[in-house]
Amino acid sequence: MARSVSVVGGGVIGLSIAWRAARNGWSVKLYDPSIGSGASWVAGGMLAPLSEGWPGEESVLELGSASLDRWPEFGKELEAGAGVDLFTSEGSLTVALDGADAEDLRTIAEWVGAQGRDLQILNRAEVRALEPMLGRGVRLGLLAVDELAVDNRLLLQALQRCAVDAGVELIGEAVRSLDGLGTDQIVVTAGIASPALWPGLPVRPVKGEILRLRARPGVTPAPGRTIRGSVHGRPAYLVPRADGIVVGATQYESGNDTQVTVAGVRDLIADAEALMPAIGEYELRETSAGLRPMTPDNLPLIGRVSDRVVVATGHGRNGILLTPVTADATVALLEGSALVEAKAADPERFEKVAR
Repeated sequence: MARSVSVVGGGVIGLSIAWRAARNGWSVKLYDPSIGSGASWVAGGMLAPLSEGWPGEESVLELGSASLDRWPEFGKELEAGAGVDLFTSEGSLTVALDGADAEDLRTIAEWVGAQGRDLQILNRAEVRALEPMLGRGVRLGLLAVDELAVDNRLLLQALQRCAVDAGVELIGEAVRSLDGLGTDQIVVTAGIASPALWPGLPVRPVKGEILRLRARPGVTPAPGRTIRGSVHGRPAYLVPRADGIVVGATQYESGNDTQVTVAGVRDLIADAEALMPAIGEYELRETSAGLRPMTPDNLPLIGRVSDRVVVATGHGRNGILLTPVTADATVALLEGSALVEAKAADPERFEKVAR
């Protein structure tokens, strides 16, 4: 008789776990009243753990790097199964607009290099040669050739298609209590709703707003790489898409508010123009906001909380990046083993998470 598991939550994390578990012979039911929505729908799709590295955050870099290494094969499987092209750029370029940010880029390059990963420092002329549409205020660049970006909405489509093809039963219902689920195992992947299903999980909502821009005839071409930078202390990014650019992202502690604000749009446009002055030529196609499930230490929660329940939640800004390693780690837990690379994400590091 097939082993059975209920996956509660239908974002990229839940869908990927359901797909991989079904492929490994599990009978899988996935519950979500609005599959493929939430933070996964609003994401930028950057896969950039190296250029976001910082001294002292070894565990974050190790987990992110382990997932980045899995992405090429993971993405190819999904592309073959769903007939879509997921990857929108190869390589990322983080730029500095002032001296302090330039020093930070040098610090990142040195520290990440010491961890065995390659980042390249570029001078102003080298940055302009790679991405001539960037602003003349750029002083220095940090090139990560191994980083990638994916179209998050095509990713959701591909995961859902592959999950169904593998035998996953999608159930468009909300789960209010785990007690009513009759499967052998349960995986909680419900993002900001996870603490309501397993009290004590240290997950809180953090609002993020993004813009989706569409290219118009004759506009300056989008960058070929993901562009990141800090403008007036605010992190900003430009992620290429087949039809334009995704601009992000604000970050607010504002409860469950998902309304897009005038101030948020203003800051995103101003910061994007500082990176790429010609961005004003593009059509403002969509504004949206999502709620990132954040933890106190910026690492997700991936592990057992009881003999029957596994949690895979709290991925914050890195849900898309961490999808492959989370799927591998969770399926390993279901089958009685553990993935070494995900050890730092064990929820037992927080005292209130009872088993």
